[in-house]
Amino acid sequence: MAFSDFAARVVAMIGGGAILMRSFSRYEGPPAVGGAPNIPEARNQKVMTLKMPTAKGWEGDHKPTAPAGLTVTPFASNLEHPRWIEVLPNGDVLVAEAIPEAGPPKSPFEYAIQVTMKRANALGKSANRITLWRDPDGDGVAEERHVFKDKLNQPFGMALVGSTFYVGNTDGVVAFDYEEGANALSGTGRPIASFKPEGHWTRSLIANADGTKLYAGVGSLTNIGDEGMEAEEGRACIQEIDLEAGTQRVFAGGLRNPVGVAWEPTTQTLWTVVNERDGLGDETPPDYLTSVKDGRFYGWPWCYWDRVVDDRVPANPDMVAKTTRPDYALGGHTACLGLCWLPKGTLTGFGEGMVIGQHGSWNRATLSGYRVIFIPFENGQPAGEPRDILSGFLSEDEKFSYGRPVGVAVGPDGKSLLVADDVGNIVWKVTST
Repeated sequence: MAFSDFAARVVAMIGGGAILMRSFSRYEGPPAVGGAPNIPEARNQKVMTLKMPTAKGWEGDHKPTAPAGLTVTPFASNLEHPRWIEVLPNGDVLVAEAIPEAGPPKSPFEYAIQVTMKRANALGKSANRITLWRDPDGDGVAEERHVFKDKLNQPFGMALVGSTFYVGNTDGVVAFDYEEGANALSGTGRPIASFKPEGHWTRSLIANADGTKLYAGVGSLTNIGDEGMEAEEGRACIQEIDLEAGTQRVFAGGLRNPVGVAWEPTTQTLWTVVNERDGLGDETPPDYLTSVKDGRFYGWPWCYWDRVVDDRVPANPDMVAKTTRPDYALGGHTACLGLCWLPKGTLTGFGEGMVIGQHGSWNRATLSGYRVIFIPFENGQPAGEPRDILSGFLSEDEKFSYGRPVGVAVGPDGKSLLVADDVGNIVWKVTST
């Protein structure tokens, strides 16, 4: 038996034992979802639950499940870990292909975890590129594929402002000159902002209405500030980049891992989805969707949700007191990554609201997420229960993942939804039947 296989079995046995021990006190209540969630009391897990399905992919005609009235088909296939989608005004669809790469393990247990994550297709060799896809005949399948830009550094977020195209690499934002209809970008790009890399590595991007500022989601290095708060400076926040002044600042903080960002058009308020901390239980605390206001603080690492103190972190009552409560809970460890606004009339049976790509849990006894959901909005606020747009990404026994949804975007026709699937290596297209 290879050492890597042995290590994977060791970590599986430890994780399985932790799951078994916790099954006797499993939380049986409703999921922590909505504006007033029922969040179970925290249980400090000395050994964190580890449960990751083996990446299998889709075979034959197998595909995600869409509800009545919707149809799902492949728009683009044979990608390498597609994470994020940007639809350009001319209809070109850009897809960022990247994956975290394993650094030197600090212990045998960390090495075993890396082996397990590779089995789940959560670690690997990163393509570090953006590909461009076109569907010139309008049949719903992209016929053209071009390397829009390669040799990037874990690219994720993208934004076009006028004739400048911005890429959110893990270590900063770079700008390129862009001409409409171009198949590729040239040059190495102009650095306009820097971030600390590693840890939660994704860097989403979105521009404001007049194109003067960019907003970037920058995740924490660690779970709960494990290496000290100096290492977390400039992280666990939404950063604002002033394109005219050439400056960047923390727009809102205390957000452990804010990934997708989107504008709510009625109030022009910025919203984000946040991955909360690990090691306190299957449903504690929930990931969440929240509006993001300038200068606000949202609790990490000292507390979560409505100022519930995390006693694993050195006390800081002043920071707890200034914490803003998030708007809408999305369940424990669902790993909400993708976020976009869905205008009314885009998909049959769905009004206006936010679409969220839930990448899926890795650290709870019963897996959560692994679906694309819709949260209805009214008057600029969440107004109803989540509804599935796509499901069926997991095998019934939770041993295999056929796919894992990440980025979501309204298609160039304005009548479809595109979903990046980084295990299936497909961009799915959801349309009304």
